Amino acid sequence: MRENQTTVNTVKQIKQNSEKASLRKEKISLKSRCIASYHKFLKSRQLLILFLPGLIFYLLFRYAPMYGILIAFKKYSPFLGVSKSPWIGLGNFKNFFNSPDFFMLFRNTLLIGFYNLLWNFPAPVIFAIILNESRIQKLKKGVQTVSYLPSFLSTVIVCSMAIDFLSPSGGVINRIIQFFGGKPIYFMIKPEWFRTVYVATGMWSGTGTSSIVYLAALTNIDPQLYEAGRVDGCGRLRSIWHITIPSILPTVITMLILNVGSIINVGYEKILILYNAATYSTADVFSTYVYRRGLQGGNFGLGTAVDLFNSVIALILLVLTNAISRKLTETSLW
Repeated sequence: MRENQTTVNTVKQIKQNSEKASLRKEKISLKSRCIASYHKFLKSRQLLILFLPGLIFYLLFRYAPMYGILIAFKKYSPFLGVSKSPWIGLGNFKNFFNSPDFFMLFRNTLLIGFYNLLWNFPAPVIFAIILNESRIQKLKKGVQTVSYLPSFLSTVIVCSMAIDFLSPSGGVINRIIQFFGGKPIYFMIKPEWFRTVYVATGMWSGTGTSSIVYLAALTNIDPQLYEAGRVDGCGRLRSIWHITIPSILPTVITMLILNVGSIINVGYEKILILYNAATYSTADVFSTYVYRRGLQGGNFGLGTAVDLFNSVIALILLVLTNAISRKLTETSLW
């Protein structure tokens, strides 16, 4: 019995010693990690200082405002504040879903976002491939420079130019129509033309700058692939189809996922400038509805609920598109 007790005590002592040793090792390793982290911080302190303004910006203007999501579940009053306003749960969402405007807003937002993706997503890809295939360097640089210019114009200027060009009295487009014997079209007050005008102005102002990403991807293609293609008898079109497009496909898919995720986040600035009461049936979207009812109408709870619903739908689309892309092409954001 004494021998057994001695053995048990010895085992306990060994366990205690091993636990103390492991604790010492953990303390030493933690201390060494802290020292290593401190040295890394000293080495890269300039980069961290440069990163600091961006971090502060996101903390103040992206994460801190998330507290305001609570307004969507309250009957918000500016005089009471977010915390003291009465809680109504899903009342704002029910009011919005039961509103006669819901289906119109959902349809308009989805259609404008879909048409924008259908036309404005492939346009920069095609434009970049055409520029890449150009053999005249001066022409290539000139076209690039001209294509970038619209991106330096504000949304207000772009929309003002569109309104002037489409004017039924002296607009360039209507003058061309009249020259060929047609009658002037009142583009800005006809609901059926609004989406076309919106997509066309976006294509004109954004194709040049959006093509920069694809031009950068095209520069990374190995020239030896094109030489091998010529040896195998590939012409210009076959080289584009079998070499150029597959080489930039990961970049295209990544940008497509991001664009599909924002298909329902139609910007309100351009729509507010272009639309009017006559075009509400095809132009009114979630973001403009939030502006009218939430800010102008003072119904902050409803406006926040609509915006939150919009963000949730956008997140669902992003996750679904990413999952489909990962399954079909093995390219995804995560």
